[in-house]
Amino acid sequence: MRRRRIPTRFEEQVYAIVRRIPKGQTRSYRWVAERLGNPHLARAVGGALRRNPFAPTVPCHRVVRADGSLGGYSGGLSNKRALLQAEGRHSRA
Repeated sequence: MRRRRIPTRFEEQVYAIVRRIPKGQTRSYRWVAERLGNPHLARAVGGALRRNPFAPTVPCHRVVRADGSLGGYSGGLSNKRALLQAEGRHSRA
């Protein structure tokens, strides 16, 4: 049996911000990083979301690149695209 990893304080802060992104809307990794107080943490935000054990409660599929392209998604980009489309959001890439 695999143990569930406990999120770090940083990850918990990221998840709290991402939880508040409204359905049908997206925000950039940089936007999340700015809410944490440091826009240079965008890659770290991506890393935290890659380890998100709370999906869909923490809707990491709503976080995209600053240019509007999808970025990454542990469930696969086609799934990320489908989730966004189901919420009424049409994103690039």
